[in-house]
Amino acid sequence: MGHFGFSYIGLIYLLMLFIPNLFWAKHQPDGYDSSGESKLLLLFERVGQVATVAAALCFSDTNPREFEPWTAWLIASALLMVLYELYWLRYFRGGHTLRDFYGSFAFVPLPGAVLPVAAFLLLGIYGRLIWLIAAVAVLGIGHIGIHFGHLQKLKAN
Repeated sequence: MGHFGFSYIGLIYLLMLFIPNLFWAKHQPDGYDSSGESKLLLLFERVGQVATVAAALCFSDTNPREFEPWTAWLIASALLMVLYELYWLRYFRGGHTLRDFYGSFAFVPLPGAVLPVAAFLLLGIYGRLIWLIAAVAVLGIGHIGIHFGHLQKLKAN
């Protein structure tokens, strides 16, 4: 079910997620257009974002504990967040293009959407937090779905 309490791991992950996105808001790729996004996917994304932030911060189960087999989930999750940061480094060092933004990174398609969603999912598995897992599932449907739609539109043009 989960133990209420502050998760500093959740805070670190959220900072790793939000800080690059704040910079991205000022350096969006040329030609980026969010018009025409599915209202249903946007609803899933927004509900998932709020629920993921709340679950990531309000349950202490994601904070590290003694080393055990479940720790592999935390390590894998952390590696995905590191890959996410490296993805942003590629984007910001590049030409801020749609190709940089939507292109695969480390063999991961749509890395800007897939990596953080997968990292939070594995964090939820590590913490055995059904609330975080469910929130991330909703977020993933919306966020990855929106990015996939943008990629399809980009490929069509």
